Formats: sequence, C-alpha cells, structure tokens
Amino acid sequence: MEGQGGRRRRLVLVPYPFQGHITPMLQLGTILHSKGFSITIALSQFDFPDTSNHPDFVFLPLSNDSLYRFNDPDDIDRLEELPCIIFDSLMYSAEAVALHLKLPSIIFRTGCATFALSFYVCPKIQKEGYTPFRASKSLELVPEFHPLRFKDLPVFKLKNVDEFLQHVTTITNLRTSGMIWNSIDCLEQSSLVQLCPKLQVPIFLIGPMHKLAPAPSSSLLEEDRSCISWLNKQTEKSVLYVSFGSMATMEEKEVAEMAWGLANSKQPFLWVLRPGSVRMSESVDLLLDDFKESVGERGCIVKWAPQKEVLAHSSVGGFWSHCGWNSTLESVSEGVPMICRPFSGDQKIISRYVSHVWRVGIELENVIERGEIERAIKLLMVEKEGEEIRQRAADAKLELQLSVQKGGSSYNSLNELVEFIVSV
Repeated sequence: MEGQGGRRRRLVLVPYPFQGHITPMLQLGTILHSKGFSITIALSQFDFPDTSNHPDFVFLPLSNDSLYRFNDPDDIDRLEELPCIIFDSLMYSAEAVALHLKLPSIIFRTGCATFALSFYVCPKIQKEGYTPFRASKSLELVPEFHPLRFKDLPVFKLKNVDEFLQHVTTITNLRTSGMIWNSIDCLEQSSLVQLCPKLQVPIFLIGPMHKLAPAPSSSLLEEDRSCISWLNKQTEKSVLYVSFGSMATMEEKEVAEMAWGLANSKQPFLWVLRPGSVRMSESVDLLLDDFKESVGERGCIVKWAPQKEVLAHSSVGGFWSHCGWNSTLESVSEGVPMICRPFSGDQKIISRYVSHVWRVGIELENVIERGEIERAIKLLMVEKEGEEIRQRAADAKLELQLSVQKGGSSYNSLNELVEFIVSV
C-alpha cells in the first residue's frame, strides 16, 4: 500500500504486553503487511518476541515519548505516510497519542465480542440491584444475556466491583475511528447484533487471523519441538493436548488430580506444564515415580509447545484448555473438541459458549477430581455419547475455513478494513 513517492504506508501497532495480546497483534501485522503496509510494532523492549522471526517489521521500544516522536519536525515525512495508529484496547495511552498527532486510531480487540458485550451488561445489572452477588444466584441466567449465568460474568467473584466497572467505562469510552476483532460472525452473531449499535463505529471481523496470513512464532517462551516427533508416532485423533496458556496457575493438589485423571483415562496425552504454573512448586517434581511408570510412553510432558502446530496435527483429537480466546479459535479452527477449565477474565464466558452455544466441548465446573477428569476425557475422545460433539467440532472447522476463503465473511471484512485505513 504505497504512499507518496511510492513508499509503503506505515502502520504503528501498539499491543498490550502479554503473550495473549502480543500474538494476535503480530498476526494482524502480518496480515496488513501482506496487504502492502509497512509495520512498526511499539512494545516494551522487555516484551519483544524473537524479532528475527519478523524481519519485515520495525520494532520500536515503547517509552513515554517514543510514539510522540512521530510528530518531531525531523520526522514529518514519517508522519505523512502514517495513516493511523492501531492499538490494543487495554493500551489507553495510545488514544492520547493519536489525538495529539491528529491521527485516526483503530482499536484492536483481542478477546471475544461476547466478553465486550458483558461490559455493557455488568453496569446494567449493578443498577438493577443484582450486586453484591449472592452465591445462591450463581447458577441463575443473567437477564437478556443467555446462556450466561451470573457466575460466568467477569465481576462475579471480584471484591471491588466498582473498580472493575470504572475500568470498563474507560474502555467503552475510548474514542476511535473503527474497531478490529479477531472473531467471526458465525461464532458470535447474536452478541454482535446487540453490540454493534452500542459501538457506533465500523467493525471489522477478520478472524481467525492465524488462518488469514500464517505468521511465524511470536512466543515469549521457548517451544519444545520434541513433542511433534512424539505426536508423529501416535494414531489419528488419539491424543489429548493439555495446556492452560501463559498465565494460569494451579495448586499442587489440582495438578496431582489432573495427572491421575490423565493416567486413568488410558488416552495418550501431550501435557504442557509451564514453569511457574504450579504455585510454590516445580511442576515436574510433583509427578511421582509411580505416575510416570503408569503412563510410560503414553504421555509426553513439555514446558511449552508450538500450539498451532500441535492442534493441526492429525494425531490430536482433543484439547483440555483454559479457554483463552486465542487457544479457543485455534482449536475450533482445527476441528478439535475441547474440555474447558476456565480460570479468569473472559475464559468463563468462552467456556460457556464452547459447551452450551457451539457445543463443541465439555465444561469442567466442579472441584477438579481425577474421576471426573477421566470421565470427561473418555466422553470427549472415544465414547459414543461424545460423537455429536466431535462432529460439531468438525463442522465448525469447515465453517471457519469458508470465512477466510475468497468471498467469505472474514476475507471480505479484511478487504473492507484495508480500504477503510486508506480512507480515514
């Protein structure tokens, strides 16, 4: 996408400095670069991914004044070729920069649209007297927000609901020219119908982004690729992949129950035990010798894995996940049914959608116990009762494939986004 003098027009992308936000922003950068834009990523240097994986990008160490430098007299040429700033919805300061530079800005939402809709629902239910929440109400459906229950809302267990709602107000009041979402109309249509009139700006749904323009790894953790060799030895759709993302932490007792649930299921499994994911303990040290002896070569345990490659592998038939939005999109895109164990944030909402709206997974809601884990694994992976779940997951994969192909909803929305960026 050329500006004056035949140069590519430059976009500055400002991600929130967490793995689950950096990854989709770099995917967005890859997509927009493929459409002819030059890409600058403004990010704390401490949080830089391996920049050698992104040779076409310029990485700008983010400081208090680094973005404002685009307004220096010596940099006027750079400003002229900068059509807008695209920033993560949690990077509030980027809005002020865009206003100062008199540039349009576009918000990038890395979570699901239904979570964003909850930002409008939560203040409403507070006004209607539902807070503070009572435990007896936890399983009741939220009015006009079915099938979500009060316990699924991000505010349910918060001690300071007012502080969260102030945070929500800040996000919903951001002034912007448009909004990009890593989502798909076919997954969140009912939420989008309610959400779009509230936003009052153009919305571009271009998910699943990792399928629009495959990007190199942006992992901040080293990926252990030995697990791919192990997967190559397993039979088709036999392996349960277990990973709870880059942030979740667990108690030792829960990890022990997980271990024996996996062992007793008799299913092959690939388990990511991230360093620091078990509170006050080293993860692998918890796995007793008799557990290791019980599973033998049937289990593969690594500290981190190349997740998109794992989920696309023919031997993987299930994913036990924390239900982060990136992980969920990657799983649904590959037709892999899920076991849901949400921890925080939008994960409970996503878990509910996986299990009760799209019905491509099973929700673990009770205390994590080995017998329940064993039953869930068997149902998801092999039992006749789980056949419909597995079939719906396969159908969802096909639907998402169509969305990114020529003429599909995400394909068309991306082209509209490019035209919008040029026109603002």
